[in-house]
Amino acid sequence: MTIIVFIIFVGIVLAISAYTSRRARGIGGYFVANSSISWGVNGIAFAGSYLSVASFLGICGLIAFFGYDGFLYSIGFLAGWIIALFVIAEPMKRMGTFTFSDALNKRFNHRGIHIAAGVSVLVVSLFYLVPQMVGAGVLIEPLLGIPHYWGVIIVGIAIILIVAVGGMTSTTYVQFFNGGLLLLFAAILTGAVLIRGVTTTHQNNEEGSGDLQNYQYRELSVELSDDNLTVDLIDAHVIDRYATINSNTGVENLVLYKVSHLIPAIPDGVNGYAVTIKGRNLNFKTPSSDHNLINIEEIDGSTYLRIEDWWRLVVNENGNLVLSETQHRVELPGGEVIINGMPEDSINRLRQVGGISKIPATYREGTGAIGPIQMLSVLADQETTVNQPKNIAFTSTADERVTVFYNEPTPGSIFMRPGLMFPLEAKEGEPTTTTLLNRLNFISLMLALFLGTAALPHILIRYYTVPDADAARKSTIIAIISIGLFYIFTMFLGVGAINSSALNPETSNMSAPLLARSFGEVLFAMISGIAFTTVLATVSGLIMAASGAVAHDLMSNISQRKFSDKAKILIGRIVAVVFGIIGIILGISFREMNVSFLVGWAFAVAASANLPSLVMMLFWKKTTSKGIIASIMVGILSSVTLILLSPDMWLRYGLDPATAPMPINQPGIVSIPLSFMVLVVVSWLTGKTSQDQAEKAKADQPAKA
Repeated sequence: MTIIVFIIFVGIVLAISAYTSRRARGIGGYFVANSSISWGVNGIAFAGSYLSVASFLGICGLIAFFGYDGFLYSIGFLAGWIIALFVIAEPMKRMGTFTFSDALNKRFNHRGIHIAAGVSVLVVSLFYLVPQMVGAGVLIEPLLGIPHYWGVIIVGIAIILIVAVGGMTSTTYVQFFNGGLLLLFAAILTGAVLIRGVTTTHQNNEEGSGDLQNYQYRELSVELSDDNLTVDLIDAHVIDRYATINSNTGVENLVLYKVSHLIPAIPDGVNGYAVTIKGRNLNFKTPSSDHNLINIEEIDGSTYLRIEDWWRLVVNENGNLVLSETQHRVELPGGEVIINGMPEDSINRLRQVGGISKIPATYREGTGAIGPIQMLSVLADQETTVNQPKNIAFTSTADERVTVFYNEPTPGSIFMRPGLMFPLEAKEGEPTTTTLLNRLNFISLMLALFLGTAALPHILIRYYTVPDADAARKSTIIAIISIGLFYIFTMFLGVGAINSSALNPETSNMSAPLLARSFGEVLFAMISGIAFTTVLATVSGLIMAASGAVAHDLMSNISQRKFSDKAKILIGRIVAVVFGIIGIILGISFREMNVSFLVGWAFAVAASANLPSLVMMLFWKKTTSKGIIASIMVGILSSVTLILLSPDMWLRYGLDPATAPMPINQPGIVSIPLSFMVLVVVSWLTGKTSQDQAEKAKADQPAKA
C-alpha cells in the first residue's frame, strides 16, 4: 500500500509537469512562466515552494526532540514574510524581469552587479539545496526500504526531469499542488493528534502494520562500591565504563556501563534459537558467518545468549542509584554493526523513542480527545514528564565506535519553554562568556531567519511569474496566511510525535512520517508522498533560480557576448542537470544533520549576501553599483567562511568544537551587519565617481522623457 500511494503521488507530479510544460514557450515561458500566473495560484505556490522539507520534516522533528525551541524556527520563518510583503514584493515586480539582479541593476546597468548577484544566487541555492536532498533520502529510506543514497538519487533525477523539461510553468503548478496538499494533510494529521490526546499508555503503534509493542525500558537496582557494580542480571559483569564530565564543575554528569550478561535463548530448529531483545523477537542460527559475535551458553540445561549492553547510571525519583536500560549502536573495528547486542539486519534495528511517562493526576492515563489549547496546557504542566530523546557518541576502550540512545525524563514545564536547544540561562558553574555566546547564537539564528526569507532566490523569482505589482502583493498575503496556518500545525505534529513515541533515535527528520504511521499505513504513505512532493517543489524552484542566474546573469556578462533566447534556455537546462547532480552528492554527504539546522545556514547566507543590497538600493539614494557588488561579495565570503569555521563544522572535521575559531554556529549576527556596513562605506567612497554619475544619468533619461 505504501509504495503504491507513493508511486501515485510521484506520477501525479510528473503528469502535472508534463502537461504544464506545453505552456513554457520562449525564454519568458521557461524562466518566469510568461508572467501569466494568477495571484491566487502564485500565493499557494509560494507556500509550496517555501514550506520545504525543513518546515515539514525538520521543524516537526525539532519540536519533538527539543520542545518549544523547535517552534522558534517556525516563528522566524514566518516573520520574514513581513519584510517580503512591505518591502520587497511590489518593487521586485516593478523593477525586475527574470532574476533579482534585474531589480538591483535597474538604476545602474552595471554588468558587475549581474555577475555578483548571479554568484550569490548559486551559493544561496546550493546551501538551501543540501537540506532538501538530505530530507529526501531520509524519507525514502524507510518508505521504500532502500539505502539513503538511492533515495537522494531518485529525487535528484525526478527534479532534473521537471525543471529541464518544463521550466517555471511546470515548477509553479507542482508547487501549487504541493502547497495545497501540505495544508490539507497537515490539518488532517493535527486533527488525529488532538483526537488521540495526551496519553501515558504504551500503544501498539510502532512500525505500523508490524504492530510492534512499545517497550518499557527497565530500571534495575544496583550496588556500587568503588567501581565494582552488582546488578540483577544473569551472570553479569562490567567490561567497560564511560563518563562525561561537566567542564564547569568537574562532576560526572553522564555515566555509562557496558555490561556483559545472559538472556534466555529458546532452541528453534537445527542450530536455531529465538531471543527477545528490547521487545523484538529475533531468530538466528549458529554457527554462522557471525559466529564470533553470537555466543550461546548452557546453564543447568537451559540455553542462553551472551550479549553486551550499555546501561546508564541514574538516580531515580526515590533517590536510589539504578541502572537504566538504553539502546546502542556499535561499529566494530572490522566494520560490523551491532544493534542492542546483536548484529544489525532488517529486523534488528533501533526502536522508536520518546513518549509521555506522566501527566497530571486529573487525567489518569490519558486525556482522551482534547482541544489544541488544552493539549499545550497539559504538556506544559509541571506534573507532566516528557521522555526527551538524547544520544551520545564515543569510542570505547575496545576501539569501538559507540552511540548510546536514551530517554531523559524532562518536566513538561521545561520542555515547553525556551532553553533546551538554545540554552539562554546560565547553567551551574558556567562561565559568563559561554552564556553570552549561547544567547548570541540564538539572536544570530533569529536574525538570519527574519531577514533571510525576503532574500531567498527561489522566493524572489516567484514575483516575476505574476502580471503586475498588485498581484505580487496579493500573492504574498495569500502566502503569509497559508504558511502561518501550516506552522501552527507543526507545533501539534511535533508534540504529537513525541506523545506517540514516534521518534527515530538516529534522526529527528522522520518525526512527522512516523507520527502518521502510528495512525496507520495509509496515512503514513500519504504523508510520505506529500513530503516527497515537497522536496520536488522546493528543489525545482531552487534549480530554476540557479538556471536563471547562470543563463541570464553570468554567461552573457562574463563572456561579454549576446546569446539567443534558445541558447539561454539550453544553458538553463544544462545548469539544471549539473546543479541536480551536485545536490545529489551533497545530500548524501550531510545525511546526519537536521534539515532545519542546515536551512538556518542558507537563510544566513541569503540575508548576508542579498538583503542589504536590495534594501539599500530601494531606500538609500546614495547607493552605488560598486557598493552593491562589494556588499554581495563580502556577505557571501563572510557568512560562508564563518560557517566553515563554526563549532558544528569543526566537529564534522573530527576536531574539538571548543577550539573552533568561530565560537557560535550561526554567522548572521556578524555577516549581516558587515554586509550593510561595507555597502555604506563603499558607496560613500565611490558616490562621486564619474562612472556612477554617468550610469545614473543614463538610467534616468527615459523617466524624464
